[in-house]
Formats: sequence, structure tokens, C-alpha cells
Amino acid sequence: MGSFRQLKYLNLSYAGLGGLIPHQLGNLSSLQYLDLCSCFDPSGLLIDNALWISHLSSLQYLNMTGVEFRGGAHWLQALNMLPSIIEVYLSDCQINTIPLSLPYVNFTSLSILDLCWNSINLTIPGWLFNISSLEYLDLSYNFFRSIIPPAIKNLASLKALDLSDNLFLEGKILSLLEGLCKLQNLGLSGINISKTLYEFDELFARCIKKNSLETLELADTQLSGYLPVWLGDFRMLKILDLSGNSISGPIPASLGRLAELVELFLGGNFLEGVMSEEHFANFTKLHALDLSQNRLILNLTSDWIPPFRLRLLDIGSCKLEPRFPAWLRMQENIFFLDMSSTGISDTIPDWFWRSFFQIFCLDISSNGITGSVPDLTNFVSLYYFNLSSNYFEGPLPNFNSSILSLLDLSNNSFSGAVQHNIGKSMLNLKYLSLSTNNLSGQISLSLCHFGYGALDLSKNLFSGELPDCWNHSSSIFIMDFSSNNLFGSVPPSICSLPFLESLHLSNNNLSGELPLSFKSCARLITLDLGQNRFIGTIPTWIGESLLSLKILRLRSNKLVGNIPPNLSRLSALQILDLANNNLSGTIPSNFGNFTAMKVSGEMNETILKNSTRYNEKMQVTIKGIYIEYDILLPLVIVMDLSNNNLSGMIPEELTSLFGLVSLNLSGNHLTGKITENIGALQQLESLDLSRNNLFGGIPSSMIGLTFLSYLNLSYNNLLGRVPIGNQLQTFIDPSIYIGNPDLCGFPLSQKCKDDKTNQGLNAVGGDEQNDNTMDEEGSEMEWLYMSMGPGFAIGFWIVFGPLLFNRKWREAYFQHIDQVFNVVYMALATIFTKFKVHNITT
Repeated sequence: MGSFRQLKYLNLSYAGLGGLIPHQLGNLSSLQYLDLCSCFDPSGLLIDNALWISHLSSLQYLNMTGVEFRGGAHWLQALNMLPSIIEVYLSDCQINTIPLSLPYVNFTSLSILDLCWNSINLTIPGWLFNISSLEYLDLSYNFFRSIIPPAIKNLASLKALDLSDNLFLEGKILSLLEGLCKLQNLGLSGINISKTLYEFDELFARCIKKNSLETLELADTQLSGYLPVWLGDFRMLKILDLSGNSISGPIPASLGRLAELVELFLGGNFLEGVMSEEHFANFTKLHALDLSQNRLILNLTSDWIPPFRLRLLDIGSCKLEPRFPAWLRMQENIFFLDMSSTGISDTIPDWFWRSFFQIFCLDISSNGITGSVPDLTNFVSLYYFNLSSNYFEGPLPNFNSSILSLLDLSNNSFSGAVQHNIGKSMLNLKYLSLSTNNLSGQISLSLCHFGYGALDLSKNLFSGELPDCWNHSSSIFIMDFSSNNLFGSVPPSICSLPFLESLHLSNNNLSGELPLSFKSCARLITLDLGQNRFIGTIPTWIGESLLSLKILRLRSNKLVGNIPPNLSRLSALQILDLANNNLSGTIPSNFGNFTAMKVSGEMNETILKNSTRYNEKMQVTIKGIYIEYDILLPLVIVMDLSNNNLSGMIPEELTSLFGLVSLNLSGNHLTGKITENIGALQQLESLDLSRNNLFGGIPSSMIGLTFLSYLNLSYNNLLGRVPIGNQLQTFIDPSIYIGNPDLCGFPLSQKCKDDKTNQGLNAVGGDEQNDNTMDEEGSEMEWLYMSMGPGFAIGFWIVFGPLLFNRKWREAYFQHIDQVFNVVYMALATIFTKFKVHNITT
């Protein structure tokens, strides 16, 4: 191709070509237009050295979007040798560096420079602001950092500026934009601006003309305040994106004056109030509308005829009428529809399934929608399909979409068997949840061909054995078959899944010993085998091979033997639940070495490593009840060894697990005293030591457990007074101490022998002793009152007598009083002066 010396126009975009771009293209010295865009092409083009571009001396247009630029490609040096170049598009080229300086800037004609969607991790280079001809600059979706240079004001010809999603950029954005008065498109999304929209009004008043702005993108910029009325003055505005901020209040009716609006994104704010048909009356050109995650009420009548034809509609969490919106029937071009949590309690009309067969994303979850779902094999464009948390019933619908990535039908009333070929027909599925339905039958073997991600069939009526074919699967990292009627042993092929992080098999009828195949599940973070019929001992290899475990739940099985001490090697473990087994021996003292239990849980952390919409969930016994945690699970740090046959003392080392939220050792044969260091567990909310053989007093340090809301010390051999104060004062139910006959004091009815004020009629001697006590107290009070007068007189003369008769003492005393007064006065005067100066300067 390098032999076409007279070629002026070459367009090979989207041609499916791949491999290295030949350097011989540099021979096309007459070329003015070169387009090698390889967007969305899996094979892709690449370039190792771009210096051949410098020979295209006539080039004016260059588009290499999606072409992979290898390190040291010298693309900038090559472009800087093309004085005629006008447009350059290098987005998504995997460029990670850019020279900060150039010996000279030769871009005398450059008008458009697009470097978005790269990985440039530098400050914005200064030479960029010497290109006075630049009209379009897109640096979005990079990692540019530091302060936006003030020299940006030099780009006076700039009409479009996009710095969006450079999280590490900062600076006084509004003042820096004052010189860019020709701006028509402004993108600053993802940059921390922390202003109100009213402060932007000054910028528009001084410089940028409201009637010329076409794009304003300020998503995720920490904007606050109300939507200003003057937004309706942007009569030429086509794109307005204010999503993901903290904007509150109603949407002003003036927004409806934006007749040129094509895209409106206001989702993820705190907007409230009613939106009526008046707001939408002039939106004849609108294609995308996002009002989701607000507190808006859409007051739209059933016979309303929308003026627009939408492609995208996201009104999740907005409130609609209970009836399914009939006006939606006229939006037959929609490819993205989210009406989740909108309060619809109706059946879906037949016209919906007929009209929207071309839809790409459909989310109508968390409503009250009833009825059945028809056959969906003609929905071939379906990528995201979420009907969860409704009242759908009947059999599961059939699908035939080769691109379907997410299918969530959980929390409904679907029944019957799962199609035998469900796994093979959706090979690109990354998330499948059929949880909490009435599905029955055996688990289909085709699910072993499931492609990637999360597989959740929990809380159904599946029966039979687990299929042993998982070595055909590629990348499942979450598997949840809990709460079904499965029986038999765990198939060894499950741990042939190389990326498995979460395995839930609890609440079934699985049996046998814990399989040795688990030893190869090295990436497991959650292992939940509770409420089954597993037998044998807890294998020592758990503490040797499963070192990533954060959750180990083996409760309610038939496990026997000692607890392996090497479980303490599981440094990431935050939930250890071995309750309701037949374990014996002592609690290992090295259980105080659980690293993750020594610190409080962090809400910004996640349980699993792989990012997915699946929320890891776990049922934990805390405060005497079962609680299922999902979003708050990272905060839960629990040790539950209850209802076993454990003996010996409670190890002192457990009191170093400062992050524990719940500790349950009840229903064992533990002896010894409750350590005084129990008060070090400051995060404890639940403590259950009941039904053991503990003796001695209740440690007074428990008064310091200020988060404690559940306590049970019943049926032990504890004695003495119940400590009173702080949190323990709130425990007024005496049953938490029942079965300890030698305990006394509040809230128990039994009074302590040394408690004179409460002894009353229960004391030995009855009324007679009580009368004697009152007589003794009365005589003591009389002597107290009689001694007060002489005591005051004696004290007065001891202090003031020497001052009255000794002149030197008297002068020294009053000089000292004067010095103290002067010091105090000067200190107060100094503080007052500093405070006054500070107020003046600020």
C-alpha cells in the first residue's frame, strides 16, 4: 500500500484488520486523510514506532482510535513534524506517557486533539497551552494529576474542553475557565469541584454565553445546592449531565424551556417533588432521560402522549402510579429501560413484550409486578435482564441471546424445572441468579458450561445430588446452592474451578466428611457448609491451604474431635462459626492470633476480590437471633463456638481480638473465671457465655463495654454482686443472670448482704433490727448538726486570725492576690485581642 504515491484519502476503519501497521504507509506523501480506527475490533491494530507518520507531510486528518501504541512509539515527535495536521484522534490507544516538554511546538494548524480513554499518568504538559489554534481538546478518562495549569487560559479559541474522569486533577476550576469565553462544550465530570451551581452563574455572566453552550457535563463533581432557575436560559443546550452529586430540592419548571435538549442526566442526587407533564412539554428532541436514585414523583396521566422518542430511560426509584405506564407504548425505540423501585403493582401488558423485543437492557426489579413472562427467544439483543423482587410466577422464560451478560430472576415465585440447556444457550452470561423462587428438580448439567462470574440458585426446592462436571467451567468465582434439598457428597470437581472465591452449600442434606478436594480451593474467601450432615473432624489442612478465608461456617453439622489450633493461621478470618457440633477439647489459646479480628471492620472494604453486583451474604447468629448480612457484612466480626462439648478455661488471649462484635461460647463445659480483661473488647455488641461451669465474680471491667446490647451469663456458678454502671445499667432483664444462685444485686431480686440501704425486711432480725438501725442513724445526724457550728468558727479563726493580727502576713497575702489577678487579666486580654484580630482578618 505504500506504493500508492498519489493517494490522498485512505479509510480502513472498522475493516477487521489486525497486526502491525506497516511502516511503508509513510511513503504516501500526498495523503491528506488517514483513518485506521479499529474500535471494538478484538484483533486490533498496533504500532511500534510512529516516526513514519512524520513523512506524511500533507496529512490533515489522522484517526488511530483503538490502535495499540507500544512503548516508545514516538507518536508526539512524529505529529509535531506535520505543520498541516488539523485533526488528531488517538483515544483508547493505551498511551501511558506523554513528553512534558517539546523543543518547539509546530502545531500551527491543529484544531482537534483527542487523547481520551488512555492511561496517561502525568501532569498536563505545558506545551499543550501554546497551541493557539486548538478548538477541541479531549483529555478525559486518563490519570492526569496535580493542579490544572493557569496557562489553560491561553487557549482562547477553545470551543470544546473535556477533562472528565481525571480523579487527581484539582484547582480553582471556575477562575481558570474565565479566559475560555468561546466554550460551547464543557466536560468536568469526576473532578472535585465542591461548589454550588449558583457559583457557576458568575462564570456564565462574565464570560461563557448561556445561549451558546451546547454541552455541560458536571457529573460526580460534589456539587450541592438547588437547581437554579437560570438553567432554562441555556436555549442551545443539547447535553446536561449533573448526575451523582448532592443537588437537592425540586426540579424547576424553567428546565422545560430547553427545547434543544437531547440528553438529560440528573440521577443520583437528592432531588424531590413532583414532575408533571409541563416539565417535558418542549423536550421534542430528547433521546436520553435519567432521573434515577432521587425522590421524585412523576405525575403523568395514563393518556399522556410524550413529545419525545427515547432511546434511554432510567427512572429507577422515582414514584409512578401503581398501573403500568401506558405512555411507554410510544417509546418503541428504547434500548435501555430502568423502572426499578417505582411502585408499580400491575401486570405487564402484552404490547410491552411485543414492542420491546429489540431492547438491550431491561430492569423492572423491586416492584409489585405480577403475572408470567412469555417466551423471550426473539429478544436476541438482550444484554442485561433484571426482574428480581416482584411476584412473577409460572415457568422460567426461554432465552436465545448470545450476548446476555446478566440474568436476575430472584425473589419471585417462578416454579418448575430449569431448562436443561440453560447453560449452553447463554455462554456469555456473567451473572445468573434464580434465588428465592419455587424451582424444583435436579440441577441441570448444562450449568457446568456456565461462562463466568456468579451462579446463585439458593433458596429453592432443588433436589438430587450436585453434578460432578465443574471441570468444564471456566471462571465461576461465586457459587451459591444453599437452602435447597440437595443430598450426597460434595463433588470433587467443584474445586477444579480455579477462581472460586465464594462457596455456599449450607442448609441442605449433604453428608460425608469434608472433602479433601477443598484443599485445592486456594482462592476461597467464603466457605459455608453449615446446617448439613457432615461428619468427621475439622481437617488441619484448612489452616494450611485455605489461607485467604475470611468466612468459615461449619455450624450445625455432626463434626467431632478437637478444634485444630492451626486455624489461627487464617489471618484474614473475620467470621468463625463452629456452633452446634460435637467438638471437644479446649479452645486453642492461639485463637488470639486472628489478625483480622484484632481491628474493626471497614465499610469501604469488600469481602470478595472480584467486582460483581453480587452482594456476599451470610446468616450469622448474633444477639440470640439469626441475622442475614450482605452490605454490612464487612463490619461483622464474629466467633461462635456455642453448643459443643468444649472444656477448660476461656483463653486469656481471646481478649486481644479487639474487633469482635459478637462472642458466643455458650452451651459448653467451660470452667474458670471470666477474665477481667474482657473489658478490652470494646466493639462487643453481643456476649453469650451462658450454660457453662464458669465461677467467680462478674468482672467490673464489663461496665466499659459501651456497645454491648446483648448479654447472657445464665446457668453458670457465678457469685457476688452484679456490677452496675454505664451499659450494664440498661440490662434490666434478670433472666440473663438466672441459674447463678450466688449472684445478687440489680436487676436480681436477691439483695447483697453488705447492701444496708436495700437490706430492709430481708435482713436478719426483721422490723426490730430495722428500727434500731433508724435510731442509730437519727442520733448520728444530731451529732453532725451540733458539730457544724463550732467547726466553722474554729476553721475561720485558723485561716483569718493570723492575717488579722500579723501585718507582714496580711500584706504578703494581698500582694499575692493582686499578682494572681494581674496574671489572669493579662491572659484574658491577650486571648481576646487574638480573637478580635482573627475575626477582622477572616
